[in-house]
Amino acid sequence: MKVVVLGAGLMGKEVVRDLVKQDEVRKVYLADRAIRQAEDFAEELLNEKLDILLLDATNEEQLSDVIGLGDIVVNALFYTFNEAVARCAVERGVHVVDLGGHIGGATEKVLALSERAAAKGVTLIPDLGVAPGMINILSGYGASLLDEIKSIKLYVGGVPVKSEPPLNYNVVFSLEGLFDHYTDSSRVMRNGEVKELPSLSEIETLEFDGYGEMEAFHTSGGTSTMLESFPNIETLEYKTIRYPGHAEKAQLLVDLGLLSRDSTIQVDGRPLRVRDVMLAHLTPQLRLGDKSDAVLLRVIVSGTKDDHPQTVTFNMITEKDPNTNETAMALATANTISVVAQMIGNGIITKRGAYPPENIVPGELYIAEMKKRGVVIDVQQA
Repeated sequence: MKVVVLGAGLMGKEVVRDLVKQDEVRKVYLADRAIRQAEDFAEELLNEKLDILLLDATNEEQLSDVIGLGDIVVNALFYTFNEAVARCAVERGVHVVDLGGHIGGATEKVLALSERAAAKGVTLIPDLGVAPGMINILSGYGASLLDEIKSIKLYVGGVPVKSEPPLNYNVVFSLEGLFDHYTDSSRVMRNGEVKELPSLSEIETLEFDGYGEMEAFHTSGGTSTMLESFPNIETLEYKTIRYPGHAEKAQLLVDLGLLSRDSTIQVDGRPLRVRDVMLAHLTPQLRLGDKSDAVLLRVIVSGTKDDHPQTVTFNMITEKDPNTNETAMALATANTISVVAQMIGNGIITKRGAYPPENIVPGELYIAEMKKRGVVIDVQQA
C-alpha cells in the first residue's frame, strides 16, 4: 500500500516511523508546510520508502493532488482541516483516518460524508487517537463480548511518570486544548438520558500499579460519538486521570476566570485575553521536555452474558520509550491511527462509508497489533 501522512508534527512523524517498518507498506509520503522539519526527520530515519512533500493544506487543489498519491491518508493535521481532507479524499477515491476533533463539529462533518464515501468505495474513520480513539475501539470490542450492555465507563490520563508541584502535570499536546477540556461541559449518559455535567466534577479514586491512588473527573469531549453509537445504554461517561489534588487546583483557575475564552483585561491601554496570558505563562513551565510521561487507561464495559451479569475491563499503562525517546502519548496515539490505517489498506476493514471507531475496528486484532508495538492492553472478563 501507499500511504500519505499529512502533518510532520509529533504524531505524523511517529506514524511514519511505524509505517516504514511494515512489509505491506511500499511507499510513505510525509507532507507538510514545515518542509525543513520533515526533511530533518527523513535524514534521521534514513528509509528509502519515505518521500517528503511540501504541502500548504489551505490550498485545496494542492491538498487534493497530494492525497491522490496514496491508497490511504493518515491525517495528522490540526482538526480544522479534517473535513476538507475527507472531502478531497472521497473525490479522489482514497481512504482516510484522522485524529478527530469535536470542537466545531469536525468529526460530525466527516461522518456526514458517509453516503458519498460509500458510493466512491472509500472508508473514512475519524477520532483515532487515544480518547477518543483507543477507548472507542475497546468499548466496541467489550460490547461485542456481551449480549446486553448497561454501562461503559472510560478513564484515560496522560501524566508525568514523576509528579512535580504545583499542578503535577506536564503538557504533551496543546495546553489550550487542555483548557477547553476543563472549561467545556461533559456529555454523559445517566439513567438512559444524555446530560451535561461540569468538567472537573465528581472526583473519584482509581489505583494503577506503580502509580498508587490517582483521581479521575469529568472532562469534555471524551464520550465523542459513543452516545450516538450506544443510545440504549443506561450509563456512559468519560473521566480524565490525574495525580490527586490536580482537579481542585484546576477548578480554582476556572473559578477565577483565568481559563476563560472570553475574559479580557486592559494592560497599558491594550486589551489582552486572560487565557492568552495563562497560555504564555504556563506553557514553558509545563512542557514535558526530556521528562518521561505515561498514559493510564481503564475501560469498563458492563452488562449481561447468557443472562448473567458480566463485566469486561481493559487496563493499560504505557510509558515513554527510553530507547527511541518516543513519548507514551505518541506511542498510544500514533500507533492506534497507524494500525487502523493498515487494516483498511490490507483489506481487514472492508466496509465502505464513514464510521466511528467503535463500529468498525476489530478490537481483538487491534489489541494484538498494539502489543507488537509495545503498547500492552490487558483484558479481563468477570
